[in-house]
Parts: sequence; C-alpha cells; structure tokens
Amino acid sequence: MTKILVTGATGNIGRMTLQHLLKRVPASDLVGMARDPGKAAALAAQGIEIRGGNYLDRDSLLRALAGVEKLMLVSAPAFTDRNTQHQNIIHAARQSGVGHIHYMPVIHERGSAFTLPQVTEEDRFVEDKLQASGLHYTFLGHPPFLESLPFYLGPNALGTGVRAPAGAGKAGFAAQDELAEAHAVVLSQAGHENKSYALYGEPAVSFADIAQILSESSGKPVPFIAASDQDFLDHLMTSGLPEPAARFALGWVQGVNAGEWGGQTGDLERFLGRKPTSAAEFLRANFRAFKG
Repeated sequence: MTKILVTGATGNIGRMTLQHLLKRVPASDLVGMARDPGKAAALAAQGIEIRGGNYLDRDSLLRALAGVEKLMLVSAPAFTDRNTQHQNIIHAARQSGVGHIHYMPVIHERGSAFTLPQVTEEDRFVEDKLQASGLHYTFLGHPPFLESLPFYLGPNALGTGVRAPAGAGKAGFAAQDELAEAHAVVLSQAGHENKSYALYGEPAVSFADIAQILSESSGKPVPFIAASDQDFLDHLMTSGLPEPAARFALGWVQGVNAGEWGGQTGDLERFLGRKPTSAAEFLRANFRAFKG
C-alpha cells in the first residue's frame, strides 16, 4: 500500500484534497500533516492519520514523513520565508525515502515576463529544487481562485462597481474544491511522474466580463470602472484591507490583465471528468458575497 501524505491538512486546499482522496483510496493509506493536529480532528474521525509537522522544524518533518511514498506539498503562505520552508520539506522527503512529491505552483507559462511578488520566484525555486532532487515530481499549476474574487474587488462590488486597472487580459479562474479534487485524482493514479499540468478553469474571463456577469446575476447594473493602480489600492484599503494585502491583490489583477492565466489546457476538465465550475456559475451562486 502507498502512503500518501498531504501537508496543510487544516487549510482549505490540504483538507479538501484529503476529503477527495477518501473517495479514492482507503483512509488507512492517508496521512495529513498539520502544525496543530488537534485542529484536524474531523479528518482524524474519518480514519486519516494526522501527524504534527512544521515546515520550519526539520525534526518534525522527518517524523511526519516516515513511511510516506507520495507527498502533496501544499505551498507555504505568502509573506513568510517560503524558500526555507519548502527546502526543508524537500530535504526531509529525500532523507525519509519519499519517492514522489506533488507541488501546486501558481501557473507561470514558459516565456512569460510577468512576476507576482511573493509567489513567482518562490515557486520557481521549488520547481528547480525538485527537478534537481532525483525524486519524482508532479506540478499541478493553479490559476487564481474563484473564491479570491471578493479579495481582488472588495466586498461591495455590487454597490461600487467592479473597480480595477484596465486591461484586456482574461483568466481561467478555478474553484478550490475542484483543484483539490484534481490533486486527489493525480495522487491516486500512476503515470504522472515528472509531469506538469496547468489546471485552468474555463472559459477565461476579464474583470469587465465579471462586471457583466454580476449585473446579470444581481439584476442591477454593476459597471466596470477602469481605475489607476493607486485608485485600486485606495479602494481596497478604504474597504479595510491593509496596504500589503491590497498591493498583493493588485499583483494578481495585473497578472490577469497581462493574460498570465488565460490559457486553455483541458487538464482540469480531464481530471474531473466534467466541465469545471465556470466564473459565471460561481458568480451567479455567490453574487451576494460582493455586497458589504
């Protein structure tokens, strides 16, 4: 039996990945790693072994990875020392005899000059380390999350309009739960060694498209308002977002406008066996989240 460990078991992506794995492999083959195992009690109650582990504590990583064959490395949060954390777990995986690491970088297409601070360089660091590690690896590239749209636009887009810097780019936003489901499919199958996938949602949409969808969903006009970068930052900060977080949101919006996540690979649809949730479907179901 292959032991599969998923890090970040108390976070959204890690928890959802484990829940989807339960539908495909026995609970006895699954391990969740969490800094505070007590917060993963719901997973433990379903038969998943929960082990303590911290990316900054290499001894804890060695204990957590004992007997593990496949590792799903959930990215450390932005605004932390991601390189040290990721390097620690890669080294611990090699030392523990892990054979295959799956990682979830943000999609960065070959040849793109776009850089997302706190993300792009750190993801490339992991990719380079894994490719040089001698371990099998699989990269499951993420686009921006559908659930992050209120973060990018502020909590009251229905009232204030969709305010964003102008740009013609579009992004294939995807739902976190469906990305986690794709993780589970790949983790539970053979044949994905040393491969890279881009899990785009479809169809790609622009922020002007999002304004139109919100208008149709809410039954009231929601205009797209082209804003300068500073106006965009001021709008989010007025809504209560700290400046570093607002600047982080701006980076994502600039990436969308640059077309950074506008590709179409069909990978997500293929792993799900169905069309992924579209931006229109998500916004129709959740448009009230955009009203403060």
